[in-house]
Amino acid sequence: MITAGDFRNGVTFELDGQVVQVVEFQHVKPGKGAAFVRTKYKNVITGSVVEQSFNPTAKFPTAFIERKDMQYSYNDGALYYFMDLETYEQVPISEDKLGDNFKFVKEEMVCKVLSYKGNVFGVEPPNFVELQVTQTDPGFKGDTATNATKPATLETGAEIRVPLFIDEGEMIRIDTRTGEYMERA
Repeated sequence: MITAGDFRNGVTFELDGQVVQVVEFQHVKPGKGAAFVRTKYKNVITGSVVEQSFNPTAKFPTAFIERKDMQYSYNDGALYYFMDLETYEQVPISEDKLGDNFKFVKEEMVCKVLSYKGNVFGVEPPNFVELQVTQTDPGFKGDTATNATKPATLETGAEIRVPLFIDEGEMIRIDTRTGEYMERA
């Protein structure tokens, strides 16, 4: 059990049967009245964010989210198969649990599979990936302001904006959290 007075950023707990994670918290002690904890928390399964105040002595059951490294093997229609690196077991995960940043993942990459009580609810790709540019227009010098970019298609099919000096066939590093070009690999 965890009390609201012990909340810290990143703490996960159960609230009304839902698993939530503290995004932001603030202990408030007004001059008049009782103290309270103002909290912003996110439902880890649906992603919705809610603000709510709690009594510092309110107790909640702690929720343990399992983060397991698994290797992405292949997809078969709407199912994506991940291999457990310890048991070599293939685990199918439906497409709706992958998230938008999965477009930067190619086969053989190791991702973190998130589960709660054995139910998989999400997949986190690596923070940085190196991918090859498969299609982009040639960049032209002159008539550009600073930080000019052009569209590029990567080997996974994802499209991002890259600087003008990047050519087809080059390997680049991408931040999967923001979907932005970082540097040449």
